[in-house]
Amino acid sequence: MRSNQVTPVWAGALAGIVAGAVALGVAQLGAGLVRASSFPVLAVGDWVVDLSPAPLKEFAIRTFGENDKNVLIGGVLVVLTLIAAGIGVVARRRRAYGTAGLALFGVVGLVAVLTRPGATAADALPTLAGVAAGALALSWILRRATPSVREVSAGDVERPGVMWAPGMPYAFDRRRLLTGAAGGVVAAGAAAVVGRSLSGARAVDAARVNVAIPAPAVPAPPLPAGVDLRIRGLSPFVTPNADFYRVDTALIVPQVDPRAWTLRVHGLVDRPIEITYEELLRRPLMEADITLACVSNEVGGPLVGNARWLGVRMADVLREAGLRPEADMLLSTSSDGFTCGTPVDVVMDGRDALFAVAMNGEPLPVAHGFPVRQVVPGLYGYVSATKWVVDVKATRFDTDEAYWTPRGWSARAPIKTESRIDVPAEGATVPAGRTTIAGVAWAQHKGVDAVEVRVDRGAWREARLAQVPGPDTWRQWALDWDATPGDHTLEVRATDAAGYTQTEQRAPVMPDGATGWHTIDVHVT
Repeated sequence: MRSNQVTPVWAGALAGIVAGAVALGVAQLGAGLVRASSFPVLAVGDWVVDLSPAPLKEFAIRTFGENDKNVLIGGVLVVLTLIAAGIGVVARRRRAYGTAGLALFGVVGLVAVLTRPGATAADALPTLAGVAAGALALSWILRRATPSVREVSAGDVERPGVMWAPGMPYAFDRRRLLTGAAGGVVAAGAAAVVGRSLSGARAVDAARVNVAIPAPAVPAPPLPAGVDLRIRGLSPFVTPNADFYRVDTALIVPQVDPRAWTLRVHGLVDRPIEITYEELLRRPLMEADITLACVSNEVGGPLVGNARWLGVRMADVLREAGLRPEADMLLSTSSDGFTCGTPVDVVMDGRDALFAVAMNGEPLPVAHGFPVRQVVPGLYGYVSATKWVVDVKATRFDTDEAYWTPRGWSARAPIKTESRIDVPAEGATVPAGRTTIAGVAWAQHKGVDAVEVRVDRGAWREARLAQVPGPDTWRQWALDWDATPGDHTLEVRATDAAGYTQTEQRAPVMPDGATGWHTIDVHVT
């Protein structure tokens, strides 16, 4: 390969970045033709998630909340951009160096893709095609930027941007570099757009829209009057689907066609069964109002929400399969390979544990598990709320482990009694005089019996409570306060129906959920 000693460093870096973009665009296109999870950027991101220590994951959720996946993907892209720039710089001297760098780049992507659950040889094709396209793009752009002497006319020698002198075998042409880079960017963008359109998202969205959810055989009773205090800034009793928190390990939302979906129930059962989506919808469906909470929710955090769910009782399906007495765990698996371990006794004790198909009166949103997810009241989501569930194995805790357990989290995780102040907000400035302090409290499957508030570590005052339909939802509360000018500290604590009052002792979210009183500071003028 020819030497390109006259090519500036910045030009090589630009060529490398554009070539990297072409590689990713073509890989995205290939993933659209194969399957979305074969896109190497997502596979590398999943790899990072799996290999990251639990404290790092907790830092990401605590710092970025539901945007943690976007931040991770952004970080991966930044790193890839820097690597691509470096490949372009070394390719200035010798094209083979650039090809070797892109090949190494591709090996990492291949390893990440092929080690994902359910990967096949076909999943390697997008990465291979991307690397080949990137290598061709890099060589083409650098050739454009450094035309040979025979390509440079006498007039070109005098053109601004062309650096050439007698004796040099090649010249540097800034204009040809920039137009070539622009062409590469257009090609990369077009490939990525087409790839995303082929990813199956539209087909699954269309299938979801066409789903006719049957009426429940066991409808939930109407919400009691006074269930929502309707205070501005207070979380509504029913969390709209668009506002419901999302925390999971999926960097790309799985696109599961309900026509191809099945649920396999096996393991320590007498009669393994497999259920299609249509068959599930033909079973008796029941509605239940249930609050879900993430174990990563800090004291006073937003990772909790309440919805009306519709689904089939998990207990009924397990009895049909002939659940054996020795089984004490249900190891459920998502379509993307995530696993979750749910205590059998909780599912079978009569509570409304569901294979849910609808949320707040509509088919499950794709991001919340369409076509089917688990909903088990009283347990943190990582041991109960598998989205896109496709497999349930009846097993034992001393035999199998779910995804989070070997990463330092508790195998069993009942939700802790907690409360939160919604209004006023932390650091708010409020006018002196009568004001309302309000929030929500939850103690799923036990129920909240009392909420108390105190100001500046004074006497506890009991708040008034909204009505609730049962013990599995959160409960709104409010207290009128005669605010006086100055800085004040507000604290809240809840007592559940079992008589337990939440502790002041602060504990981190790991290994089984945070504890402590939610405390905020406000300024009164």
